Formats: sequence, C-alpha cells, structure tokens
Amino acid sequence: MPDRYEQVRGDLSASPRVWLITGVAGFIGSNLMADLLSLGQTVVGLDNFATGHRKNLDDVLSRHPEGSGRFRFIEGDVRDPDTCRAACSGVDFVLHQAALGSVPRSIADPSTSARVNIDGLLNVLVGARDAKVKRFVFASSSSVYGDARELPQREDRVGQPLSPYAVTKVANELFATVFQRTYELEIIGLRYFNVFGPRQDPQGPYAAVIPRWVAALLAGDACRIYGDGETSRDFSYVANAVQANLLAATAPAEATGQMYNIACGESTSLNTLFRLIRDGLARFGNRVQDAEPIYDAFRPGDIPRSLADITKAQRYLGYEPAYDVSDGLANTLDWYMQSRNAAGRS
Repeated sequence: MPDRYEQVRGDLSASPRVWLITGVAGFIGSNLMADLLSLGQTVVGLDNFATGHRKNLDDVLSRHPEGSGRFRFIEGDVRDPDTCRAACSGVDFVLHQAALGSVPRSIADPSTSARVNIDGLLNVLVGARDAKVKRFVFASSSSVYGDARELPQREDRVGQPLSPYAVTKVANELFATVFQRTYELEIIGLRYFNVFGPRQDPQGPYAAVIPRWVAALLAGDACRIYGDGETSRDFSYVANAVQANLLAATAPAEATGQMYNIACGESTSLNTLFRLIRDGLARFGNRVQDAEPIYDAFRPGDIPRSLADITKAQRYLGYEPAYDVSDGLANTLDWYMQSRNAAGRS
C-alpha cells in the first residue's frame, strides 16, 4: 500500500468524517462506500438507480454490517437541485461519481447525457458550496483528451473532444475550476482511465468491455471487438480509483483546483485484453480456451489509444497504483466467478 495512502487511512480511522457519494449504487460509488465504511466513516449515498443497482448497496452492507448504522441512503436525482442541497447538508467531503457514462450512449442521446452530467454536477457543486463542505472531488474522464495524439496523455495537453460524453466532462472540469476561483470551494477532478473491477455491470447495450466480455464468454457467446483489436487503453483496477478519491479528498490545499490522471500508466490492446480474460476464465475450468473474437468496424467517438502520464498525481496526491492490469483482472474474474456460483446456489 502506498505510504501516503496508508497514512490517510490511519488518520481517517482515528478521526471519522461524513462523506457524500453521488452515484453510490454504481460500480465505483459502491466500492467507495465499502472502503469508507470499513474505515469507520459515515456515508450519505445518493442515487436514482438509472445505472446503479440496489443489489450493490445490499452487497456492501452484507460485507460490512457494522457500517449499516453509519450509512444513509437518499433515492434521488442529481438533476434536482433541492435533492442535492439536502444531500450535501452536514457533509465534510463530496465524492461526485454520478454520471451517464458511455460514448455510444451520449451519441445516441446527447441531451440526456448533458442534463445528467453537466446539470447534475452543477447542482451538487451549488449544494456543496452552500453547505460549506471541505472538499469536492469529482469523476472526470480520459475522454477529455479527444483527438490529442501525443502519448502518454498529460493533464496540460488536451485535444478536441470526440463525443458528447467528452464534452460533458470538459464542461465539468470548467465548472468545478470556476467554483474554486469564485466561491473558494476546494475541488479536485480525477480523470479516470477505463476503470474495471467488482460490481461493474455486464448487462445492457452500454456495458463496459471487461464485464461484457466476461459475461459473453461464460455464456458461450462471441466477444465483439470494434476495429482491428490494436486499439489500446490504460485499464485500471477500481481499488486504484478508490485510493485516488481518498487521497484527493485529504490532499494539501495546494493540490486543489487541478485535474489528475488516474490510471496505471500502462497500455493494453483489446486483443491482449481478450486473451487475458479468456485465459483467466479457463483457469476456473470454463471451456473458453478456443474462443476467438469477432471484429467489426470502429465506432464513432472512440479514441484509438490511451496511455496516462500519472506523474502529477504521484507528485501532488501521493498516488501509486497498487494493482496492475493482470492483478486487477485476477481479482475481478475471481469476483465474477464467486458471484456466478452464489447466484447458481440461490
């Protein structure tokens, strides 16, 4: 465990705080909830179950029953200002994860993506400002790099956005930065690069690639790769994102007003990723070793390659990814198999 992260966890355990997690029933939000409850923190969770699931909350509370008295859930929408204002009341830190993800989703329905991602963030920012919270940490995205070709991608070198989703994340960063300058609300934006791990939903037309391929392989269905498979991503296990949020919330004031890449700093092609998942599932006795992907045309809005420069987060936040792709995938596949076996027994 990185030195500063270990210190932060010790400090939090000794001095509990109140945290608001928007999008708490989602993939990253529920992992943040689990970690904070394990540290003795009080968590307020906000979600409307548009993409999150009640089963994620139930899973966390079943694993951390001692935290049930320190968790308060608000079923509501970030597009409602009154809901956001009420959720922020009495909170020390806000971890804003609520969003409609997926580039294809935003291309199919740009208006809804804009309302949720831009209006939603603005409503939570206003609520946090009025409640005088200590720190506002929010999920940005590597999509802000757009057509920038230089690798690795560095925070001060962004290109033109390639999708409505990317535009919403650019707007998020601009709004948050202005709130710090105008209202002295300390903000930090985390540019996530392809986060994966337990509780990531494999269902639906906009499911992320790793859970989608796991589900397809286990069902005996073909995995689809858009392009030639040499498109690459900086895949990062969810525990790295959890670490980054806690570090950002507790970083020195000089680190605020900034955006930080959160990733592993290594790039993996889709062809390599497919083989890693297939071979990993085969080790559990699944008959998938002969599976091969189907290749299709590139999708509009997709970035050909991503690779994060994480130097800035290392320097100012003390961030050090604790899991690489292989270790993270091993944990993720183990979780999917355990969940599948448990569902089969129920």
